[in-house]
Amino acid sequence: MYKLTKRDKDTEIYYNQSSDPMQIRTNDPKLIRRLKGLSEEYPELCKLTEEDEICGSYFDVDKRRISIQVTRPYSEERRRKQSEWAKENGLQGNRRKC
Repeated sequence: MYKLTKRDKDTEIYYNQSSDPMQIRTNDPKLIRRLKGLSEEYPELCKLTEEDEICGSYFDVDKRRISIQVTRPYSEERRRKQSEWAKENGLQGNRRKC
């Protein structure tokens, strides 16, 4: 069995405005599990089309199921306020360590 490094575990999304569905090719195990779960529960919206140990898994996904979010960085003021709120509500130190 071929072992992929983290650098090799990439994801490619093929999106074309004029065609549906979009294609996703990924080596990311977490994303593969999520897409397989979606395909099992909603086969009309997501379909596993190909699976390869080295090249990854290929899915056809309804375009309405995928969202890409682009966010602006938080200002220092907002970060400070959120930090204070977390401390007041006992949320500090509850982060999982990766």
